[in-house]
Amino acid sequence: MTSEELAHMFDHTFLKAYATHQDFEKLCQEAKEIGAAMVAINSEPVKLCKELLAGENVHVGAAISFPLGQTALAVKIAETKQAIEDGADEIDYVINVGKVKMHDWDYLEEEMSSIVAICHQHDVLCKVIFENCYLEKDEIKELALIAKKVKPDFIKTSTGFGPSGALVEDVRLMKETVGDEVQVKAAGGIRDWNTCKAMIEAGATRIGTSSSLKILEEFKAEENK
Repeated sequence: MTSEELAHMFDHTFLKAYATHQDFEKLCQEAKEIGAAMVAINSEPVKLCKELLAGENVHVGAAISFPLGQTALAVKIAETKQAIEDGADEIDYVINVGKVKMHDWDYLEEEMSSIVAICHQHDVLCKVIFENCYLEKDEIKELALIAKKVKPDFIKTSTGFGPSGALVEDVRLMKETVGDEVQVKAAGGIRDWNTCKAMIEAGATRIGTSSSLKILEEFKAEENK
């Protein structure tokens, strides 16, 4: 793997509540310089980041119902549509975790199917955030089986706002369950090359991180040893 190939696996992330115009300018400039796959932001600044990245091969990704997932399906749909209208190339939405704990699999399939359908109608990639820190392994597997049926583009480990982030064992479980039908994104707590490498080896093809530059520096330093 080259440093360019690694960089293009990154969803370069800034999802803080206090994000300002200056923060988004910096985020987009860094994403352009390294050749990231996407900037991961909340849905409101999508239009701004789309303008900042005009003509670049970097996608704008909107986080939907972030970070809790506890909004009605109609609200998630409305936010998804607005983000796409504003220029989002990718959607990362948070599932209703409470419905997972109640094992309301029909609701979760309807939620996933509805949002994936809207995204794919507009040629927008869809990622489904599980927030694994709240889930049992059998619940992660059941969600992944629903995804294998519905076929979002990615299933994703975490928001990064829960009590823990991506775990290698969860990435491996998710990938083993969906096989080649759906890709896996690891996110949350990935701040160094060793952690990033472990996620990729477990099956992740996208990495959500705010430490993209640091990880790339460590990768290049290891290459030059």
